[in-house]
Amino acid sequence: MASTDTVIGVIGGMGPAATVDFMSRVMAETPAEADQQHLRMIVDHNPRIPSRQLAMRGLGESPGPTLGAMARRLEIAGADLLVMPCNLAHAWQSDIERASSVPFISIIEVSAESAMARSDDGSAIGLMTTPGCFTAGLYQQAFSDRGRPLILQTAGELATTMALVERIKSGDLSSEVISGLCDQAKELIARGATVLLAACTELPLVLDASMFDVAFVSSTDELARKTVAVALEREQQGHQNQ
Repeated sequence: MASTDTVIGVIGGMGPAATVDFMSRVMAETPAEADQQHLRMIVDHNPRIPSRQLAMRGLGESPGPTLGAMARRLEIAGADLLVMPCNLAHAWQSDIERASSVPFISIIEVSAESAMARSDDGSAIGLMTTPGCFTAGLYQQAFSDRGRPLILQTAGELATTMALVERIKSGDLSSEVISGLCDQAKELIARGATVLLAACTELPLVLDASMFDVAFVSSTDELARKTVAVALEREQQGHQNQ
């Protein structure tokens, strides 16, 4: 009998802790009571991918070829679908799709859809992100396509957020980092945001919904939920077709 396992290919390492966090959230979202009920993942955990921030500023090597090669290797290894727990890296999604025929789940799309659902009265969504992701305009385009306003960070707020994200990447999960990011979030809330969208996978390492009086959307959580839903649906269809 053919296997009905769905193999999730993870393009990871951006950053390392965020990839491990994504995997743990996939496990938490999976309704499993035994090892064998969890989902299979093949992870290319590659922290040596060229800097997305520098590339977006025109100061470094494009990560696109590396991301495409990773996608291709994961497909050859048996991945049935691909995910990438890094928001900014989706600026090079086309490189991934050219290199692989495996379906790709976009963190941008699933996070935008969730934020829309959390603010179905048409209210504004505050975008917490990094300078590179802001410059790439990934979420600006996603919400423009959906006819929903965004409240964006100023250049100074983006710089402060990036400095705090870099501290998280270095392993600093201190109360000072958390407080600093909460202050950045409060700036968006003060300007009218009724939903906060954490569009950087380092942010959910220190922030969660309990810290805010408005809805909080973690891009990591949204990608994990969608990944589990798609994988389980594929497995169910595989069982039905046997």
